[in-house]
Amino acid sequence: MMNGLLLINKPQGWTSFDAVNKVRRAIEASGLNTTNRKRFPVGHTGTLDPLAEGLLVVLLGDYTRRAPELVKASKTYEVVMTLGQTSTTGDEEGEKQVVSDLQPKLYTIEEVFMSFVGDSMQTPPQYSAIKVNGQRAYKLARAGKKVELEPRPIHVARMLLLSYHYPDVHFLVEVSSGTYVRALIEDMGKALTTGAYMKSLKRTKVGNYDIRDAISPENITGELIQQNMRSL
Repeated sequence: MMNGLLLINKPQGWTSFDAVNKVRRAIEASGLNTTNRKRFPVGHTGTLDPLAEGLLVVLLGDYTRRAPELVKASKTYEVVMTLGQTSTTGDEEGEKQVVSDLQPKLYTIEEVFMSFVGDSMQTPPQYSAIKVNGQRAYKLARAGKKVELEPRPIHVARMLLLSYHYPDVHFLVEVSSGTYVRALIEDMGKALTTGAYMKSLKRTKVGNYDIRDAISPENITGELIQQNMRSL
């Protein structure tokens, strides 16, 4: 039986479920499903929104039972933050509102970055997958209902500025599991007094796993899965 994990480079526009389903279909089409189950067990260790791209750690077979321990791994993202506006969803998809035309100096942005490194409490965004009374928060938000979400502890291990061409700030951030980068950007926008939203997001690492070792799910085959499957 195929028990292991697979590193997938999820394209923008795909849901995490799309990627998982593509892997499952490839396994079943190639006759590698030797279990007694109709559907071969496939899962993952952390959702990526459709607008995001990057590393998705996919679990195969009995490894799906190990999701709770693997989901706790730290995550590293390459992010573009846009200053001067906010978004109703915290990202490119939402309705934008102009806040300020202030263009912060480079050193000011770096100072704000440093102030967010370490432990803090973060309130998850309204448009998140957290369940409230059995319903996803984003579904309630889209229905026009205000959701009260409790702050939770997060840890930002490092933030590295890659480039700054107003209004876009390109940076790398390593965070604990459960951290919402959209919310982090909104909080930084407040600290800069400019407002901000997440323009793009690419996950580059999950724990010690790196996107450089990931494969594309678009033309995936059972043979490719066997060649790239890993064990812990």
